[in-house]
Amino acid sequence: MAIVKTKKADLMAKYKKVFEISLIVALALLIVAFKFFPDLKGGEVVSEGTQELFQVEQIDQTKQENRPPPPPKPPIPIEAPSSDVLEDIEIGDTEIDINEQVDAPPPPPKEDKKIVEEEPVYFVAVEEMPEPIGGIGEIQKKIVYPEIAKRAGVEGKVYVLAFVDESGNVTDAKIIKGIGAGCDEAALDAVKKTKFKPGKQRGKAVRVQVSIPVVFKLQ
Repeated sequence: MAIVKTKKADLMAKYKKVFEISLIVALALLIVAFKFFPDLKGGEVVSEGTQELFQVEQIDQTKQENRPPPPPKPPIPIEAPSSDVLEDIEIGDTEIDINEQVDAPPPPPKEDKKIVEEEPVYFVAVEEMPEPIGGIGEIQKKIVYPEIAKRAGVEGKVYVLAFVDESGNVTDAKIIKGIGAGCDEAALDAVKKTKFKPGKQRGKAVRVQVSIPVVFKLQ
């Protein structure tokens, strides 16, 4: 059951009326105070105290006298050698013989200059890549299948990185991916023996490195 307040118990209902009556009474009291007591002023409080006097004494300015610098230290006496102690010195002949033959000085040692040859630069990609003359089949003809690979039944592809110069000759070759059993060495030997059509860049033959796949398959 909901609880309902009665009008007598509800204080907030009379709050507005009480506030307005209080405000009117306060304003009325303020008007009466200003009308009947216009000269009401607070007394001024002045604090008086004794003033002390300070006498300033004049102090004479002192002058700093310039003292003379200290005398220099006396030099340390050094005993001079007597003439009795000195030995007789013989001065040799200083005359120059123009006709005397003088041996030429030895030549300076020769420095071994090692000539450091710069490694040739091989392009990775050019407009016309090198190709083996006769195609990949020409390399396959030069393959000598190792006996150990035949007995073990080893098959697969060997990828050889061939360095081809401007004349189409293979100057060097490396294994990129091998299968072992002597097939890697056989693939290197076959690639090195193959003549290539040189790679070209802007119509000019250049050094190029090219990857060659060599297939090993038993028949």
